[in-house]
Amino acid sequence: MSQRPAPVPRLRGALSAALIALCCLLVPLAAPAVWAVYGLADTGRYVRTMAPLAGDAAVREAVADTVGDELVHRLGGAPGLTGPFVRDAVRSFTGTGAFRAGWDAANRAVHDALLRALRDDDRSGAAPVTVDLAPVTSRVKERLADDNLPLARDIPVRHIEVAVLGPGELDRLRKGYAVLEVAALWLPVAAVAFAVAGIAVATCRRRALAATALGTALGGALLGAAVAAGRRLTLSDLPAAASRPAAGAVYDALTATLRTTSWLLVGLGLAVAAAAWLTGRLHPAPRHPPTPAPPAPTPPHQPTRA
Repeated sequence: MSQRPAPVPRLRGALSAALIALCCLLVPLAAPAVWAVYGLADTGRYVRTMAPLAGDAAVREAVADTVGDELVHRLGGAPGLTGPFVRDAVRSFTGTGAFRAGWDAANRAVHDALLRALRDDDRSGAAPVTVDLAPVTSRVKERLADDNLPLARDIPVRHIEVAVLGPGELDRLRKGYAVLEVAALWLPVAAVAFAVAGIAVATCRRRALAATALGTALGGALLGAAVAAGRRLTLSDLPAAASRPAAGAVYDALTATLRTTSWLLVGLGLAVAAAAWLTGRLHPAPRHPPTPAPPAPTPPHQPTRA
């Protein structure tokens, strides 16, 4: 019976390198998709992420300026006279527990409204996505009553609809969210499958493991660089009236998981690559002695002539 020929080592090496390269390419793409779908899309996790920003000085200053300007406009007074007093009153309110309760309630209400709009296929994208501020007012009212503020029980709770997403933007956002859901499921699976296949096909699996680990570390570094570049671009595209320190604080809070993931990928990749290198140094592969060449055939004896 004829034996099946062994695979060509050069072909196996090229196939292994291609699979490992695909794995390393998918790693920095899979992390943001998983973060967006399983991190930002969870209301409880989102509210817990945004909760510490209620104590951030830049965020409190931005809230005080925005709410103060709106109150001055509604009161109809002269901004130069009543503006500073109103802003000081709002700024002092942002340091209370009622503001923190209202901050959490507002973030929960906005997040719930966006998720319902994204997951409701019957909703038309021509209508704006609105949020009712009555739960926020009710939560602040309860906290002020707990703090024994006079007349806190008499604060009216009105249903005020505030638009958080303009008309026509919902369809585009819904398509992007559907793509992210598919990517968050299949990109990590594909990355792991390519890594396992690339290491299994390689002629030297230790070197393939080290290459995969180094590629993963490189992908983590690229992910961290992309997060930093995204922060710079986000802040540069803000309108002139927006508070850049407050926007930077919000961006840093939302992308904290991505930054941690990038550092974990870099550290884990370098650790695995170092372990593979040390294993090769301490336990080198045995070298087989070269196979001796067969002796040359002796020429046939030619008869001599007398």
